[in-house]
Amino acid sequence: MAERTAERDVRHDAVDARALDEVVTFTSDLIRIDTTNRGGGDGNERPAAEYVARQLSDAGIEAQIVESAPGRANVLARIAGSDPAADALLVHGHLDVVPAEAADWTVHPFSGEIRDGVVWGRGAIDMKNMDAMVLATVRAWARTGHRPTRDIVLAFTADEEDSASYGSGFLTEKHADFFEGCTEGISESGAFTFHASDDLRIYPVAAGERGTAWLKLTAHGKAGHGSKVNRDNAVSRLAAAIARIGEYDWPVRLTATVTAALTELAALYGVPADQAALDDVDTLLERLGAAADLVRPTVRNSANPTMLQAGYKVNVIPGSATAYVDGRMLPGAEDEFAATMDRLTGPDVDWEFHHREIPLQAPVDSPTYAAMRESLEHFDPQAHVVPYCMSGGTDAKQFSRLGITGYGFSPLRLPPGFDYQALFHGVDERVPVDALHFGVHVLDRFLRATGTEAGA
Repeated sequence: MAERTAERDVRHDAVDARALDEVVTFTSDLIRIDTTNRGGGDGNERPAAEYVARQLSDAGIEAQIVESAPGRANVLARIAGSDPAADALLVHGHLDVVPAEAADWTVHPFSGEIRDGVVWGRGAIDMKNMDAMVLATVRAWARTGHRPTRDIVLAFTADEEDSASYGSGFLTEKHADFFEGCTEGISESGAFTFHASDDLRIYPVAAGERGTAWLKLTAHGKAGHGSKVNRDNAVSRLAAAIARIGEYDWPVRLTATVTAALTELAALYGVPADQAALDDVDTLLERLGAAADLVRPTVRNSANPTMLQAGYKVNVIPGSATAYVDGRMLPGAEDEFAATMDRLTGPDVDWEFHHREIPLQAPVDSPTYAAMRESLEHFDPQAHVVPYCMSGGTDAKQFSRLGITGYGFSPLRLPPGFDYQALFHGVDERVPVDALHFGVHVLDRFLRATGTEAGA
């Protein structure tokens, strides 16, 4: 029924059939361009950047490629709005992808194969699908002469899958003037269908992100022969600290975004979400069924040991040992995170931030959020749109340094059983063609509405 409703609601101001064809083609083409980011500067987004710039230029949209290093290319474009007094909106998506081992996949991860109504390959979800939706939408505007109300600034970035230093970090530091007037932005990881039950379709829109705290731990001790008693063993000290970190139960810390998410989800389930329920959030989550998965990772800080490095020979006690921890911090809980790490590592292990990015929070009572909600409900009348906080992070962290409030909004209507979140960095990443079509319709409607009075 929803599919028929969506088609019936396609009026003169909606995208044309060509845009629906193009979004599939662009997704497939971009997947075939291998932009694997192996970290540490090992990446090459240039071919994908040239493809994107060509699609924009062919539609009469001026685009520039900006390299931060050889091959590490970003694309920037600005579509002028009809109201010069309106704040600009940033629409950004990254061009790089994480590695994929072809032997593990049903189809080759860089084939871009379209099979049984599904586009396969690395980046189909994260996030060349959104890149393609943006291209298809603005090219459709160019064909009809449509102008948005507010300026739309496009940024297709490098290096999001590592530190972003070659992408959004570089752009915000060296090309901040290009984003002048931007107050809000949209990007990945929101507005996808989450099937909480057979008759409950939830569309979580990201209105927050936990901060990134990648840590390096170093233990020092006394080097020596493996056969001798050694109470100053760096490996033992490090192992003890890592065990304490891995076993620690972080306390609940509810942010405004997470509280809003819990309140709205509880209403859908007919569950009370008064202060008493929020004070016992673990019990509340148990009553929210599958939807609890949207919230559970973000009611606390977290720290997961991920890497250990020590020694070079089994009978030699090394003088130092190193470990890495993936930590995530909630808005307002950064000082607590640092104090906890001081306590858990103890006096014999030093720690430092290997990579750090701030947590984010966006208002859920803004006209822009209202426009996102309306655009989803327009094309899926049974949609239940709720805010949520991402457990990880995006380029929105870097763009926030320019005063840009970020939302996760890359709309997809997905069928039951399609585990969207498991496909991020997973094997057999893929996206249904119908989901891409839905995304273009919703994105087009939202971008037309945002910036108008009351976001209507």
